[in-house]
Amino acid sequence: MEKNNLTQYREGLHDGIPIGLGYFAVSFTFGIAAVDGGMKVLNAVLISASNLTSAGQFAALDIIFGDGSLLELALTQLIINLRYCLMSFTLAQKIDDGGNIAHRFLVAFGVTDEIFGISSSRSGSLSPYYSYGAMTCAIPGWTLGTLFGAVLGNILPDSFMSALSVAIYGMFLAIIIPPARKDNTIAMVVLGAMGLSALFRYAPLLSNISSGMVIIIVTVLVAGAAAWLSPISQEEES
Repeated sequence: MEKNNLTQYREGLHDGIPIGLGYFAVSFTFGIAAVDGGMKVLNAVLISASNLTSAGQFAALDIIFGDGSLLELALTQLIINLRYCLMSFTLAQKIDDGGNIAHRFLVAFGVTDEIFGISSSRSGSLSPYYSYGAMTCAIPGWTLGTLFGAVLGNILPDSFMSALSVAIYGMFLAIIIPPARKDNTIAMVVLGAMGLSALFRYAPLLSNISSGMVIIIVTVLVAGAAAWLSPISQEEES
């Protein structure tokens, strides 16, 4: 039986709780870095409230504090966050919104690596209200983490900050391990992405490529290889 919008929202809310907690930990460090560099608390919170991109925001701090140009800032954000376009295209084909373009724009605004992970792993079509539920946890978690980090970061002990720094990795593992255990293709995609990411990290020439571009290249290569080696039939897709 098809689930109603409220049920879909509640499921997204449930799945988004660990994401919100992980975002709180990561954005906590962003708040600390922003204030330490001279940014006002309100400005740091506004950045996190209007953006959901850890790599993009940390890269922006370096440019802002280094008196970089607006063009440099815009190009950096474009390269780092371009992967979200690929994710949004994928979810746009999966989403069940009756052709309502407003839903597609709202879902695209909240697309992050983790929300895309839980959304794309759902079987069948995707309700936009599921994404809204996940966003309800993710956006406040990211914004409040920045606020608390900006206000309290310099007060807390280093041991507490070290514990927060590893929370994001636990969140990633919680997203990728369950579907990888059920599907060998997903497991191979995960392993392939890890291998290519390590190659781009440690190979002398490849290590100079920006992190955002690396994510795009790895996504296209691994997803393309998986689609070629293990295509989904029309019956399975239906």
